Parts: sequence; structure tokens; C-alpha cells
Amino acid sequence: MRYFEGVSPAQIARVEALPLHSRTPPEWGRAALADPIALLIDHAFLEKKAANNAMELLTRWPTDWDEEWVETMTSVAKDETSHLAHVVKILLRRGGRLERQHKNAYANALRQLVRKGDPREIVDRLLVAALIEVRSCERFAVLAAISEDAELADFYCALCLSELGHYKVFLKLARRAGPKAAVAERWNEMLVAEARILAAQEGGPRIHSGWPGARMRGAGN
Repeated sequence: MRYFEGVSPAQIARVEALPLHSRTPPEWGRAALADPIALLIDHAFLEKKAANNAMELLTRWPTDWDEEWVETMTSVAKDETSHLAHVVKILLRRGGRLERQHKNAYANALRQLVRKGDPREIVDRLLVAALIEVRSCERFAVLAAISEDAELADFYCALCLSELGHYKVFLKLARRAGPKAAVAERWNEMLVAEARILAAQEGGPRIHSGWPGARMRGAGN
């Protein structure tokens, strides 16, 4: 990852340590930033959905009332809402505007992995949230390194660290919500599925768009 110029060694180490089974090439970042307004619009909806997801999980504590669970989900929702406000502020200042509707094929495909109606559903929901956060962390790191726009580079760099924290929170909660070995096995399965799902996405100015020639870990990258 030599293209991470301007990113601190500590941040590079954190990104390289992520458990993702595929890595985003710098070419993806250059292509995505070619249409910054479209990228910001997609990003805004990503933050909106992340906030909504945290609020939906708020009352889904696995067993009895869990004060820490509620406080954590409230905190995550607050963070994501703050990110949304920041993205929208940048978008509007640059002459963009939100659309009425937005689709995210990547996130939708990941949610299909959830075993709905199963006692393990909450574990799957938490792991999907962790997947989205960890991939977003990696993508923001790439954008921060590639962007020649100082405002966007600084913004994406800050978001990279925030998403890293959220990823760890969701993974920690998942490990508390089910048997340790079963959760670890399911997490590995989902990491494999995530790389496959991402590779199937079309290219474009979206945070979770695909990139032709993307390679998965263990396939020569």
C-alpha cells in the first residue's frame, strides 16, 4: 500500500491489519473521486442507513435489558448522524443535492446473508454491520490517500478511524451475543461472502462500488 502517502504509519498499520479478504486498489479511489458530487450523495445515504441500522438494533438486545447495549447503539447512531450532517454540508456547499431514492446493491446483498427468524439472527445482523463498517474504513483510507482535495482527504481520514471503531464495536457485540466458536466461524464465512459480493458490484462513484480485476486474499494479491 505504497500509495498511502500522507497517512500516518499507525493508520496504515490499522488498515493493513483489517481482516478483509480483498483489497481496494488505488485506481478505484481515482475513479470514484472523478465524480465527487455523486460520491458524496452515495456517502450521505450510506451514513443515513448506518444511523437507521443502529436505531433499529437499539431495542434488539439479545436477552434481557442491556443498558450498555442501548448506550452503544445510541452512540453509534449519534456518530453516523453527525457524519451525515457533515457530508450533506460539504455536498450542498459544492452545489449538489440529495436524491429522493437511493439503492445500495452491496449492502442489500450482505443483508441477504442474515438468517431471519433464526435465534442467530441478531449475531448475523451485527456481523453484517461490522462488515459494512470495516469495508467503509478501508475505502475511506484509500480515498484519503488518493484525494488531492484537502477538505475531502481530511474528512475521509477522520471517517476511516471512526468506522474502524464502529467495526470493532459491532464485532465485539456479536461475540457477546452467541457462542464464541460459532460466531468466529460465521464471521469467517461472511468475510469470504463480502469479498465475493463486492467483486460482483458495478463500478462507479459509490463508496461500495466494484472494480474490475479485484483480487481476493490468497489469490496472488
